Amino acid sequence: LPTLSAEENVALPLLLDGVRARDARPRALAALEQVGLAHRGRHRPDELSGGEMQRAAVARALVIDPRLILADEPTGNLDTATGAQILGLIRRANTDGGCTVILVTHDPRAAAYGTRVITLKDGVVAEESAA
Repeated sequence: LPTLSAEENVALPLLLDGVRARDARPRALAALEQVGLAHRGRHRPDELSGGEMQRAAVARALVIDPRLILADEPTGNLDTATGAQILGLIRRANTDGGCTVILVTHDPRAAAYGTRVITLKDGVVAEESAA
C-alpha cells in the first residue's frame, strides 16, 4: 500500500489475522531482515526501488507462514544473487513450511527451484517434468 512504510506493509497481514501490533512489528522486521530490507523498513514504496518493493512483497507473503504462495516473476527486478536468496526463502517455505508455491517465470534458473515444472508454449502445456 503506497501510504504505508515497508515495515507497516509487511505487518499488515499479521494485523488482519489478529496478531497484536506489539507482536506483529518484530515479526515484520524479521521478515524484512530475511529479504535484506531491515534497513529500509521505514521507507514508503515510492522511496524504494522496484527490486526493493519486490522483496518487501515477498516478506509480506512469507510473514504469515502461508499455505499457498502465488508468485508472478518474483525475481524479475532482482540481480542474480538476490534472486537466488529470495527463491531460497520461497523454496524453504515449501519444503520446511509445507506451503504450496505456484511460481510463474521466464527464468529457467527460477524454474529450477521447483519440484514440478510445467512449460507452456502458446497457451498449451508443452512439457511437464519433476525436478
